[in-house]
Amino acid sequence: MWHIYMLKCCDGTIYTGITTDLARRVDEHNSSPKGAKYTRARRPVELIYSESHVDKSSASKREHQIKQLSKIQKLSLIK
Repeated sequence: MWHIYMLKCCDGTIYTGITTDLARRVDEHNSSPKGAKYTRARRPVELIYSESHVDKSSASKREHQIKQLSKIQKLSLIK
């Protein structure tokens, strides 16, 4: 199972990614050098959205779609 997730960074920006282990990945973004360079500079981060997909291909396609959205559209998706 693959997960697409959005994190709210301490500066109010939104980071989008995919993973197979959501809890581990959020923890990495908050406390590990394995977190994305973008989020390492904007800690702490908070999980604000996730959705599951059966394979990496569909998760990657959805991640790309979400990354094309404006911040307002991303916040609308969350609600």
